[in-house]
Amino acid sequence: MGKDTILVGLIGADIQRSLSPALHAAEGAAHGIKLIYQLIDMAVLGVALADLLLAAERMGFAGVNITYPAKQAVLQLLDDLSPEAAALGAVNTVVFRDGRRIGYNTDAPGFGDAFRVGLPDVARHHVVQLGAGGAGSAVAHALLAADTRQLHIYDREPGRADGLAASLCAHFGPGRAASVADLAMEVTRADGVVQCTPVGMAKLPGSPLPLDLLQARHWLAEIIYFPLETDLLAHARRIGCRTMPGIGMTTYQAAHAFRHFTGRDADPARMRAHMSKLVQPPSV
Repeated sequence: MGKDTILVGLIGADIQRSLSPALHAAEGAAHGIKLIYQLIDMAVLGVALADLLLAAERMGFAGVNITYPAKQAVLQLLDDLSPEAAALGAVNTVVFRDGRRIGYNTDAPGFGDAFRVGLPDVARHHVVQLGAGGAGSAVAHALLAADTRQLHIYDREPGRADGLAASLCAHFGPGRAASVADLAMEVTRADGVVQCTPVGMAKLPGSPLPLDLLQARHWLAEIIYFPLETDLLAHARRIGCRTMPGIGMTTYQAAHAFRHFTGRDADPARMRAHMSKLVQPPSV
């Protein structure tokens, strides 16, 4: 690719509705870069991850984003990992540089940036997190790095919450994280709630938390961005909670990935405005 043209992509399964191509291309254009962003759908192509990564490298890609189900599987195919990626055991951005494959995780710093901007001065003595999956792991690391004193993790699969809590305590220190058995009791004690499950997405509507457990004194952080306002987020706003919508994490993690791909600092405010237009339902 020429110096003003950069080829990147996204490797994952069932990604045809991804907004990443439009989001990254628009930010590239603002920098005078022709950024070509290809969707490399494992479910459509039926090609192994190792072969897709090799093909992208040989075709001159600057790098690729990685999503489900490849964030952990890609680790064994890389030469180097950033500290965040190594701590999380997951990669969502791979850069090809000087014949080496370098793995990054922009989910954790993406949430951290969004949290600092969206909820800068909230109490974080006792925080409840819903969901212990891949995104939940990144968010949990960001929360504890942002001086959350105790993080209590709830997951419909208790073993997954136990495993994440143990990993966090090993990394951040004993007692910093624990799994939750009684969700209602922990929310009653909590300063705020972070929502990291897929429940609330357009394809999985509803709320992962009984709405009556939230009180106006709570703050709520959401990571779902489609729809822009989940049932849980809408309820939290109605009762007067301070809130952070999911579009914040999405925007900042994309901005970090853009910098890894291009070497240029993205404008998160501009990317957020563009993302808002992309996910906004069409007017009638």
